[in-house]
Amino acid sequence: MSRVGKNPILVPSGVKVEIDNNEVTVSGPKGELKREVHPSLKVETSENRIFVSRSSNSKFHKSLHGLSRALIANMVEGVIHGYKKALEIQGIGYKAELIGKKLNLSLGFSHPILFSPPEGIKIDLQSPSKIMVSGMDKELVGLVAAKIRSFRPPEPYKGKGIRYEGEVVRKKAGKTAT
Repeated sequence: MSRVGKNPILVPSGVKVEIDNNEVTVSGPKGELKREVHPSLKVETSENRIFVSRSSNSKFHKSLHGLSRALIANMVEGVIHGYKKALEIQGIGYKAELIGKKLNLSLGFSHPILFSPPEGIKIDLQSPSKIMVSGMDKELVGLVAAKIRSFRPPEPYKGKGIRYEGEVVRKKAGKTAT
């Protein structure tokens, strides 16, 4: 058995789980999430627990088993608490501002970058150099944070750019005169 896949998922009060064929729907205080599970896996609920089981012991089914269990657990966690990713902007003249729901980034290019977040994602600014991406879908929060970071990833010589909060950027030595 998969070490991750064999663990049941505890469903707290206030969360409703529905299973229709291969589609799992989890709804809670923050909203509703849906995900389709591979047909070779079986998802069952009993009392306040969700169980994921597989049809065979092939390597493919073993990997799907743990993955699907983790994805469903993330859905349950997301509809209760949600997920957050913090980004920091470093560099002189680099800043961010919100225009309605759109994020306006000034990152040293000849033009500002306007980024519209997808449905279900909220972007907050704690300061012009701190961006907080939040939402209930863990995968989507990570994708949006990675997309914002990709506009100007941190460069290794001065460390300027957008980085995750707490990310350490190894700096390289510049040119030296001989």
